[in-house]
Amino acid sequence: MSAVRESEASTSDPRPTPPPAKGRATPRVVTGTVLRTRKGGLSLRVQGRAVAVTAVLGAVLVLVMGTTLTTGDFELSVGEVLQALFGNGSGAADFIVNTLRMPRLLTALCVGAALAVSGAILQSLTGNALGSPDIIGFTNGSATGALIVIVVLNGSMTQIALGALVGGLATAAAVSLLMVGRGLQGFRLVVVGIGVSALLLAANSYLITRASWAEALEAQAWLVGSLGNRLSIHANTIGLAVVVLLPLAFFLARRLSMVEMGDGIATALGVNVTRTRAALLVISVALAAFATAVTGPIVFIALAAPQLARRLTRSSGPALLPSALMGAVLLALSDLVVQRLFAPALLPVGTATGIIGGLYLIWLLITESRKSRA
Repeated sequence: MSAVRESEASTSDPRPTPPPAKGRATPRVVTGTVLRTRKGGLSLRVQGRAVAVTAVLGAVLVLVMGTTLTTGDFELSVGEVLQALFGNGSGAADFIVNTLRMPRLLTALCVGAALAVSGAILQSLTGNALGSPDIIGFTNGSATGALIVIVVLNGSMTQIALGALVGGLATAAAVSLLMVGRGLQGFRLVVVGIGVSALLLAANSYLITRASWAEALEAQAWLVGSLGNRLSIHANTIGLAVVVLLPLAFFLARRLSMVEMGDGIATALGVNVTRTRAALLVISVALAAFATAVTGPIVFIALAAPQLARRLTRSSGPALLPSALMGAVLLALSDLVVQRLFAPALLPVGTATGIIGGLYLIWLLITESRKSRA
């Protein structure tokens, strides 16, 4: 493949660039290196900063994984962990690594990546920094579906996952119906989503009051969002969802970038905007639903991770891969902190993400308010 460098703007023409016409999308500055095959049939744009940020996030992720697996009440060396992972460790090391720590770690990584990509897709589709599944209400809808299965039907893990998926999709359909004729963009969607989320939160509280004492305690603990006592079945469930859904999201990332530029431009470039929006919305809701089914509603990862990744990469597109890595790092690191700093107390990871995310949301609202006044 050959590399072609694309500059930000031409300097041969001294005339100023005219402002965009009213109603049209602002032209996007495109930078980076384009790799093409010799015949030009395949091309790939590579941004150096995005590659560097992705590599750093990957290194941080490996460091967090190593720290999680080697530290704790029973410290293990890297060699002991590797031996346990390959089936050659002692009985104690095998139990600690493969039964206690690894399922919880894999669940955290997959849930963090799923929530982050879900948030990145919604924020891109809505054109709003507050467009994330936990703000708009999709997460609470998934929680409602899962709670119905837990409290009313006493369902299995598979049934809980299906209930969360149905609840999330039903919430997305309800929000879409309320937005008919107005599109998915703008602050109106966030306001409608907050209203739907409040109704679903009330429904969740009602379900808990109708449950038995033991079921209510279990459901309330689940609603906080926790990675405690996660087993292989939880890791396998969210892992399968991530393996299926993330490649679909990455495949549609190019079309998502075009949709960001406006429906007219995307249509002119050959993108079926309606189908693309519908497919990406289903993928976003499904990722949030499966994550919620496994751990409960862990807040603010879907809101903060995509924006942090986009700010670091300075990407002109949705930056789905850096967002996935950022979400995995944030959730795994948050879980590591609550395990090591608050032991032996069993503090749910949702508490830590709620505190951090709440502070981030306050900063975001202040920043957006200043931008709107400018």
